[in-house]
Amino acid sequence: MKVILAEPRGFCSGVNRAINILENVVKNAEEPVYVYHEIVHNAWVVGKFRRQGVVFVDSLDAVPNGAILLFSAHGISPELRKQASERKIKTIDATCPLVHNIHSQARNYAEEGYKIVFIGKRGHDEVVGTLGEAPDAIVLISSVEDVESLDFPIDQKLTYLMQTTLSVIEAAEIVDALRLKFPQLRDPKHEGLCDATHKRQEAVRKLAPEADVVLVVGSANSSNSKRLAEVARAANVPAYLINGVEDIPWSKLTPDSTVLLTAGASAPESVVQACAQFLRDV
Repeated sequence: MKVILAEPRGFCSGVNRAINILENVVKNAEEPVYVYHEIVHNAWVVGKFRRQGVVFVDSLDAVPNGAILLFSAHGISPELRKQASERKIKTIDATCPLVHNIHSQARNYAEEGYKIVFIGKRGHDEVVGTLGEAPDAIVLISSVEDVESLDFPIDQKLTYLMQTTLSVIEAAEIVDALRLKFPQLRDPKHEGLCDATHKRQEAVRKLAPEADVVLVVGSANSSNSKRLAEVARAANVPAYLINGVEDIPWSKLTPDSTVLLTAGASAPESVVQACAQFLRDV
């Protein structure tokens, strides 16, 4: 079996930063450490920290007053920060710097009287946090079809931002539809798409035609991992999302298959290498 390893793949700088922050907090803390949502969307990473005693929560109600709470890489809303402060919770921010940049732009555009069309997946942690930065000024859409439901007067100042982990092609199609419907649409200083996400998608787009099957190491709740699989399928190559060796879809492979192996931005390289070795040894 031939295995092609996509490059680049795996951890991005924002994920590395968040994991390093949490590792340092756990190392030095003398009390339980809480994390709001998963530190990054990966079962291996979250499982490792759980074994070290880290408590992952989806509500501030689960965090005791005065406890240590780390905000995940996906970012949170100002309202949540305020609630944590009122309860004297000791917060540490591991939000990805790019997400911070999107939050800052959202606040600034809202203060300047703009309406902001935010392109993202409803319910994703990053999207929830960004919408909270300017709830009265932001409208969420997820597809080209959603553009048709938007209605802004011609004199309304209008711009857009987007979730960092979207498909490059899908995001471009939505922006093109926005431009066509709203001539006054202003391009933001940075629309939000992560360069690391872009490069990983481009690697899959380039290499997928050489493979019979594409395997993406990443958890089911990882948006950027799912986008990698979608990029492969768009090239008419079957693609499967796997957490690790145990999820390899053997029924879709043959001894002479060529497999393109890549990983989402929150998937550890150790898991990628374990999968690659297992495939080669078959």
